[in-house]
Formats: sequence, structure tokens, C-alpha cells
Amino acid sequence: MRTSAARTVGCTRAGRAGWAGTAARVLAAAQAVAALVVVARLARGRRRLPPLTAPLPDPPPGAGGPPGGGCPGISVVIPARDEERRLGPCLRAVLADPAVTEVIVVDDESSDGTARIAAACGATVVRGRPLPDGWVGKQWALHQGLSEARGEIVVTLDADTRPRPGLFGALAAALRDHDLVSAGPRFVCEGLAEQALHASFLTTLVYRFGPIGPPAPPPPHRVVANGQCLAFRREAMRRADGFARVRGHMTDDVALARALAACGWRVGFLDAGGLLEVDMHESAADVWREWGRSLPLRDVTRPAWQAADLAVVWLTAALPALRLAAGRPTRLDLALLAVRVLLTTALRRSYARPGAGVALSFLLDPATAVRLTQATLRPVRTWRSRAYPVYPAAGAGAVRRGARPAPPARSAAR
Repeated sequence: MRTSAARTVGCTRAGRAGWAGTAARVLAAAQAVAALVVVARLARGRRRLPPLTAPLPDPPPGAGGPPGGGCPGISVVIPARDEERRLGPCLRAVLADPAVTEVIVVDDESSDGTARIAAACGATVVRGRPLPDGWVGKQWALHQGLSEARGEIVVTLDADTRPRPGLFGALAAALRDHDLVSAGPRFVCEGLAEQALHASFLTTLVYRFGPIGPPAPPPPHRVVANGQCLAFRREAMRRADGFARVRGHMTDDVALARALAACGWRVGFLDAGGLLEVDMHESAADVWREWGRSLPLRDVTRPAWQAADLAVVWLTAALPALRLAAGRPTRLDLALLAVRVLLTTALRRSYARPGAGVALSFLLDPATAVRLTQATLRPVRTWRSRAYPVYPAAGAGAVRRGARPAPPARSAAR
């Protein structure tokens, strides 16, 4: 009896060891596949499109030659809801740029002095109408701002952006080759913890979609964009009714870019170089709450891609850091950590004042993976004291349903 029991225990232990060994091999194989995917995506950075550059100034009268910086009229539209503290620096920078012909601030039912600040700076203030059912506030504000704009080119900016001289001329020039241009800024993150957490979140974007400025356009369902700064031809966007098409999306910028790319628009996501800075958050807690809420891109991504993207983040970023902390990294973990260090060096250019937080960001990759998973499973649909129900138009399929607007006429875009 004892012999039989011992054999049973031994078989059980052997079975468990066999299952553990199989699970370890499956995990190692999955990590290897994810590593190859990440390396292939990062490799695109060697051929990425150059950053935006300010156009040359017009020659003085009588100097001869064509003007270098001449561009069509540019309307800047800024949606603003309770932005009294951040709007002033943005407006002063925009109004100082000679390429801008009008600045429109859409006051989205603010409860503070947003409209007063905008008017005092010299912007045209559009009082936002009440939010209709099925719309998210930002899209509704942009929709109203577009209807008021008069410039041939429209640039939309968030109130926390800080444009530099030459940005608007550079965006106008980029529209010769694209129908929608999104600009990636330099981020302002002052605190150590804030910068480290922000850089960790930024890494997940690069691991999932590759570096900014891809040399070839990705398929429409993998296009990404930065809604803090968008540029497009006014009439083309009006014909497409772009903001109405994505009216229920919380991830409005990516939803817009993917919807238009699916309709034949040439969408460019370009590095703004030193022409644009953004001060998005006030603390690490703010980064965790707000950026962690939006980065999963849940409402614009199919479930299979959501699972694949999360797997890439966990296997190539979080797992190596966890094993290193436990003192048991594998050779593949060490290789992935080396890749992460190299990426950290490149990411320094994404910050206005990079510090130790960028270098230490890999330590927070496990926490970032937890936050992305949490936001994917339990998405948040609240922003600035508004709660949005889940409308049918807010699902990932919304960017594919409905009438398909024709792509912009290529001759008009050049």
C-alpha cells in the first residue's frame, strides 16, 4: 500500500513538473515571437520620415525668387473646456505666428474663465452649444469650430500645447503629401516619477505600433494619431464630416485617423521636432489616471488586436523587468532589456527636458502593463465632469460603418 501511494505521489509530482515544463516552454516560445514582432517594429525607425522643419522665411521685397514660407490661410481651432490655467500660453504662441490667419477657441460650456482668457488674448470665441446625444465633447467642439473656420487649412490644437515659430508653415507644407497630418510633440514632464511613468507608457505605444513617422502607411486599422495637433484641408474635412463620424469615441484622434485612412485619405503621423511642446499632466498620478485611460485604444481596436497588443507589452516589457527584479532573468529577458535601454536613449528626444526619469522608466513597465490591462477590461468613459454612455457609434466598428466619404482630390491637396 505504501509503495502504491508513493508511486501515486511520484506520478502526481511528475505530472505537475511536466505541466510546468510545458507551460514554461510555451511561455518562452510566445515571448520569442513577441520579441521578434517588437524588433521588427523598432527596425522601421531607421527609415522613418524626417521631423517637421520650419519653412524658410520669405525673401525681402525685391530680392527675387519664389517665397519660401508662403502658405495658404491657416485657421487654428482650439477646443477648450475649463482650460483657464493652460490656455493663455498656447494662445499667445499661436497668435504670434504670422502664418496663422485666424484663431478660434470653442468654449465647451466651461465653468471657469476660459472664454474671458481667450477673448482677452484676441481669439475669436465660439460659445459651444449644448452637447447632443451621442457626441463626446471634444468632437462636438471641433465640429462647431470647423464650421466657423475660414482658412484653407485648419489646424486643431489642445489647450496644453505650446507651438513654436514655424510649426504652422511646416504643417501646411506636410499637407502637400498628406491629407491629414498629426504631429508628435516634445513632452514636458518635470517630476522624476511623472517622467518615468510617462516614458513607460510611451514605450508601450512604440512596442505596439512602431516609431513615429513610419516610412510606409500602416493598414487603416493600425493607424495612430495625436489629437493634440491635427492639420487638414478645411473643405475636405467638411465633405467627409469627419468629426461626426467619430462623435461617440473617447479615443477620438485614432478613430478619426483610422476612419479617414479607410476611405483613402493619406494620413501622416510626423515628429514635430522642436516645433511643438505639450505639458499634458501635473503629476505622476495624473499620468496614471488620464494617459492610462486612453492608451489602450479600446474603443477603436478589435478584441483580437487588443489581446495581441497586451501580450506584446507583458512579454517584452513587463516580464523581463519582473524577472530581473526577482534575480532570474533569462537570456532573452536580458536581450529585451538591452533593447529597452536602447529605446530609452531614443525616447530622450521625445522630452523637452529629459532627466533620470526616462532612464529609469523600464522599472515601471510592469505597473504600466497592469494599468493598460485594467483600462482595457474596465474602460472609463468620463472626462471633465461629463460621463458618456456607450453608444453604438462608440464601438470599434464605428469607423467602418456608414457612408464612405470620397478621398480628397489629390490636385486640391497639392
